[in-house]
Amino acid sequence: MDSVTTRLVRRFGPQVAEWCADAPNLIARSTSHWGLSLGESLPDGASSITLRCQWPDGTPAVLKLSPDRALLVEQAAMLGWFAASGRVPAVLAVDEDAGAMVLEEIVPGTMAEDMPAASLPGQWSELLAALHGVAPHPRPPRMLRGRCEEAFARVGRRLSEPAIGARLDATAWDRAIRRCERLLDTQATTVLLHGDLHLGNVLDGGAERGLMAIDPKACVGDPCFDAVDYVVAGAGLEGVETRCARVAATCGLDGDRLHAWSQVIAPFAAIAHLGNAHLGNGGAEPVIDELLAWTR
Repeated sequence: MDSVTTRLVRRFGPQVAEWCADAPNLIARSTSHWGLSLGESLPDGASSITLRCQWPDGTPAVLKLSPDRALLVEQAAMLGWFAASGRVPAVLAVDEDAGAMVLEEIVPGTMAEDMPAASLPGQWSELLAALHGVAPHPRPPRMLRGRCEEAFARVGRRLSEPAIGARLDATAWDRAIRRCERLLDTQATTVLLHGDLHLGNVLDGGAERGLMAIDPKACVGDPCFDAVDYVVAGAGLEGVETRCARVAATCGLDGDRLHAWSQVIAPFAAIAHLGNAHLGNGGAEPVIDELLAWTR
């Protein structure tokens, strides 16, 4: 649990250590409550613990727990909003008090970043069309502006970390904020967005289902936003500029706006790579250089 505690403390602060210490008991209670057969741990997100399990009838499932109970409950509701798209896992159960839920497991479940690159633009286009074709909930979720303001405030605090502040200064961060504000002020078309559609949140659902999205942070805003993490992930591969042009053409998005959004999101990606420098991933340096150049 040490690595889990370190990861969650980075997200929630030192007060989350007590929740982490009790996590094994919470897992045991949830397993007993729902009659689950527990399997191995799965790669965890920034704010949760996930484990493979079986529902009592044998359905492959995933147990997800988070110290942010309100976020987990909200996420379960968001998955319900996107259910009509056929591109999100079904929610099998939710325990609001415990901050736990059980989801259908996506099979085979290969992360998009590990799938053949040539097939992704077309599949991403189909995924966006399905997700963005869902009508917004009668009680609108947060707007993209609020989603962006929260992200800039939360991630911006990391500029004080020496490894990050040495490469990315407040001037570059403020430039990204201004670009973001201009895009938000000029968005003409808005849809229900997944809101956090990076390659780790997109899984292979097989030939019949196509790409599937997990862990939404749903909001209403510019459709380009759900493509931008995929675009920025082109750094160090074919390059952000080349991928941006390909994704815009394949997904039918405004290329200029997608380019501008990639300049907004590139600093976030750079911070993620810089924050992982302690892992000894020297191969990330060219990626960081490209991302930082893209922010200028």
